[in-house]
Amino acid sequence: MAGAKDTDWRLTEDVEQFRAAADAHLAADPAANTVLLTVSETVRRRGPFAFDADRPARFGWRSGPDGKAVAAFVETPPHGPLLSVMDTESARALAGTLGPVPTVIGEDATVRAYAAATGRGWRVLRAERLFRLGEVTDPGSPPAGVARLAREADLPLLEGWFTDFAAFIGEQQRNFHVADRVADGRLLLWQDETGRPVSMVGWSARVAGQVRVAPVYTPAELRGRGYAGAVVTQASRELQRSGAEQVLLFTDLANPTSNALYQRIGYRPLGDHTVVEFTAP
Repeated sequence: MAGAKDTDWRLTEDVEQFRAAADAHLAADPAANTVLLTVSETVRRRGPFAFDADRPARFGWRSGPDGKAVAAFVETPPHGPLLSVMDTESARALAGTLGPVPTVIGEDATVRAYAAATGRGWRVLRAERLFRLGEVTDPGSPPAGVARLAREADLPLLEGWFTDFAAFIGEQQRNFHVADRVADGRLLLWQDETGRPVSMVGWSARVAGQVRVAPVYTPAELRGRGYAGAVVTQASRELQRSGAEQVLLFTDLANPTSNALYQRIGYRPLGDHTVVEFTAP
């Protein structure tokens, strides 16, 4: 960006330029920055239109006086920006740089500083808590059945489950790259004693030593039978064995059942993240 000062935000649609500039900042706290790392890695693998057929992903970073990145964001339209951990000054400067966005997501204090700086009306759409896996513990007697990796033949079922999951959490439908997850071995199913799939768990590709578990989904009519706990426990154990340095997940703070379940499995809270929706121009 010609004429930019060292403390200005730099914007780009080039994921390699972004990662070269921001990787050290993101990797310094890979847990807090898990979504930026995994989303930018998806763009690396699938190209700038990975999340929207019409609009490319957008990235940005802000440097300190020494030229090293101190803040970053990733934006995948039609969704709003995902913010790295950053100081209040950087959050305010970004709000003045991006213009109107529909939502903003990130660490709670950062998101609130950004939202306040826009001068727009806003509300908390979802309050989340980030957890990191410690020692895996079975949450109770497992239900009948067994875990297995999803297969290509499962794709029609899984596409429907991902659509239902998005509706359940109130998220806009987007490309979940289900076929890629299956091909990569990143979707585990719990099947009951009849061989019927009854619950699923997915996870991100490993980046900077961390893996994030998501989504976890059981159809409404099959909940309360221990299927989700069983499949998440198995996936968590296998991810640790695979060499992941950190196994992470987010929970919706409005769902006490899932928060209690993951803690019984061995996940421990790291910090709160917030999704803000803007309600006025």
